[in-house]
Amino acid sequence: MDNVSRRKVLLSSAAVGGAAALGGARAAAAAPAGAAPRGAAATITPADARYPDFVSGSNGRWRAAPEAVRVATTTEQVVAAVAEAVRGGKRLSVRSGGHCYEAFVYHPDTQVVIDLSAMNDISYDHQRRAFVIEPGCTLMEVYMELYRVWGVTIPGGSCSSVGAGGHIQGGGFGFLCRQFGLTVDYVHAVEVVVVDAAGKARAIVATSDENDPHRDLWWAHTGGGGGNFGVVTRYFLRTPGTAGLPPEKQLPRPPGEVYVHQQSWPWSGIDEGRFRTLLRNYSGFYEEHSAPGNPYAGMFSMLVCSTRASGSISMTTQIDATQPDAARKLDDFLAEVGGHMGEAEPTTLSTNEMRAMPELFAPQARPWLVATRRLGGSGWGGRGDYKSAYLRQAFPDEQISALYRNLTETDLTSALVSIDSYGAQVNAVDADATAMAQRDSIIKLQYQAYWSEDAQEAGKLDWIRTMYRDVYAATGGVPVPNEVNDGCYINYPDIDLGDPRWNTSGTPWHDLYYKAGYARLQRVKAAYDPGDVFRHAQSVRLPG
Repeated sequence: MDNVSRRKVLLSSAAVGGAAALGGARAAAAAPAGAAPRGAAATITPADARYPDFVSGSNGRWRAAPEAVRVATTTEQVVAAVAEAVRGGKRLSVRSGGHCYEAFVYHPDTQVVIDLSAMNDISYDHQRRAFVIEPGCTLMEVYMELYRVWGVTIPGGSCSSVGAGGHIQGGGFGFLCRQFGLTVDYVHAVEVVVVDAAGKARAIVATSDENDPHRDLWWAHTGGGGGNFGVVTRYFLRTPGTAGLPPEKQLPRPPGEVYVHQQSWPWSGIDEGRFRTLLRNYSGFYEEHSAPGNPYAGMFSMLVCSTRASGSISMTTQIDATQPDAARKLDDFLAEVGGHMGEAEPTTLSTNEMRAMPELFAPQARPWLVATRRLGGSGWGGRGDYKSAYLRQAFPDEQISALYRNLTETDLTSALVSIDSYGAQVNAVDADATAMAQRDSIIKLQYQAYWSEDAQEAGKLDWIRTMYRDVYAATGGVPVPNEVNDGCYINYPDIDLGDPRWNTSGTPWHDLYYKAGYARLQRVKAAYDPGDVFRHAQSVRLPG
């Protein structure tokens, strides 16, 4: 057989029948050649008992009331569903895994949702010499299938239920990113359903090949974020320069074994001096070890600073156990970062997506896939707000003081900032090679606040907004790129970045995400979505 798939055999991937074009000349099939047609996309309306499950995602804050949800299983079904919505003048949005933090999919104006969750095939395409991942696959499905069948993986996120559709085109980072870079660094091509100026929907395969007339469309999907240009129906992935190699050598091979460790320090033993030293040590360590190929490139950690009212600060670390002296390196890291903190404890309090794992207080050697499944969080159905920032050097004193003040002067729980290691192989790629412009940072921060009742929302939003504004007070309340900060992560969208009440920097939201790359994204938008069919509150705007 030509192409091995976990659900079916793909005999050809060049395609989208008469509905698609590649390079304006070659036709590409939307469904595998020889496969039986699977009919039109399923339609779910308010009269359907399934409807409530299809009009909200992982963040329970957002719920829509569309006229219909179109659940597609093939590219040609997506083309037909988009075409129908455009003909009817319907406002549409697109869902893959449902993990968008803002109301970009489930917003009040949505009339039709194109749901890709049933497009969840993972295969290898011998014609294109690349792995194929459909957008509805969850990250855990991707990790398990790639590893079990071919022994490879992608350096994606830790939240196991996130869908590949939005995650990949927004950048994709996780526990292996310092060792292997970002997921977008392995995207060779994308199949995208777009709508031209005449309102005609078609599917295009855009590749990284220098002579591909659609190369800019490929580039826009290497960090441009979801809901901007069209509907991605397939990703084609391989390491650049490996087209002639066998599949098992075309994507990174994860370490066969990793050491994993988790520990906590109770807030009762932490004053501002200890907190300051902890953040200096932690960020200073990654500033020192941020270059590609450094001795700690195989290590990733998350320092989760919950509020004092939540009880503790925790740190979860994973390091490639197959590297020389891995156990000693881990011990040295733990001592250098937290040696001044006093007695650490097993972690007994979960921090929403990162569960408590007291058994990891003593570092444990685990097979990579076992560790990946164990560390994979999967928050769903709660309500939350999120903000992000990149750090290019060790924390300045004023940011540490603001973090300490906001974490300690509150009685709120389920509120935190996760300080994640970054850099190393991520920084080996030029800033303009992909749409991910942040390529010299050492840390990525995610501010998080969660609640379950409507009455809690105002207090949680006030806390996270005030904290963020305080930390970045020197740059107008947001992490404007400079020698310290480097903007925000599009996969953690934050509508407040465009609100002058919270962003007084004079730097627009799109420059915080994309920096100098935004103008190029606008040109792609004009070329492939001139009618602004695919739009939301922070979608790429048409130029002019």
